[in-house]
Amino acid sequence: QVQLVDSGGGLVQAGGSLRLSCVASGSIFSINVMGWYRQAPGKQRELVATITNGGSTNYADSVKGQFTISRGNFKNIVYLQMNSLKPEDTAVYYCNAVTIPAKFYWGQGAQVTVSS
Repeated sequence: QVQLVDSGGGLVQAGGSLRLSCVASGSIFSINVMGWYRQAPGKQRELVATITNGGSTNYADSVKGQFTISRGNFKNIVYLQMNSLKPEDTAVYYCNAVTIPAKFYWGQGAQVTVSS
């Protein structure tokens, strides 16, 4: 079992920045990939960015060049640096971990609201 706690959401004006953090605990040795997803009101949850144990990253086209995913010194911590935020980035952001064997775990979600 893996537990994820995400934090760092909030209210920010358009053009501002926020950094989300996610701390994994439990069977962290089994984690293969960590990432962030988001879900805006009335929309499906969508991938934002992922990072593998080897450091390879993947981004949704909509956030390339705007968001950066990274891992802390301890690989059970993942960050999402969000710059130049737009109102359309408003959503609940969820930390995600995928283990070996494949199981999906989710954080509780962090609300990000970008005002125009």
